[in-house]
Amino acid sequence: MASGYGKAGGAVGDNVTFLCGGVLPEVEIMSKYLKELDKEQFRSILKAVVNTIEGKDCCEAMNAIVESGIVTEEKLSHIIAGMFGLLKEALRLPKSSLKHEVFQEDLRALRISEECITDFSSVVFGNRRMVLETVGTQQVTQLPSIKDFTWRVDVAISTSSISRALQPSILTQIQLSDDTRHCFEIPVSKFQELRYNVALILKEMNDLEKKNILKIQD
Repeated sequence: MASGYGKAGGAVGDNVTFLCGGVLPEVEIMSKYLKELDKEQFRSILKAVVNTIEGKDCCEAMNAIVESGIVTEEKLSHIIAGMFGLLKEALRLPKSSLKHEVFQEDLRALRISEECITDFSSVVFGNRRMVLETVGTQQVTQLPSIKDFTWRVDVAISTSSISRALQPSILTQIQLSDDTRHCFEIPVSKFQELRYNVALILKEMNDLEKKNILKIQD
């Protein structure tokens, strides 16, 4: 790998690598099977994957690839999964942060051929990027948000469990944006454990943000 990379694959300085979190297993497997494809075969599979990401029906194209016998169906599934994973990881980073040359070095580190690197780069940095980003945003699952949250401390005076008698607990009710309501009870000991773990996570996040390697710069 070219100089400028740390041992963990993170970029040093202003270069941001889409492999900073480590190589996805499906991408690593894909890189091995790409060696069995010629340029046209690779492009036909990549085109089908990109069209699928854009929301187009590519069943016929995929079936044609399977029937052509280019590779076994098992290997083809690994190639398709790897392409999806690679493009997803690259497109999640702002174009201003992921530099073209750094992206290419990432792929060379995976021993992907220059012809394949050129085609992957044209998808990530070409005219279709905006379409892929728009479709990706529309496909994100939107979960309900918290609309209202109420709580109170309750003490059980009469209970079938002696151990719970006169023990305080926290009763909470959450109303979500879809107007559903959820009620649950939290023992004080568990609430204290939750509070401690949240504080610990916030501290670890603050510590991570101070590391230069994780700061995205233009």
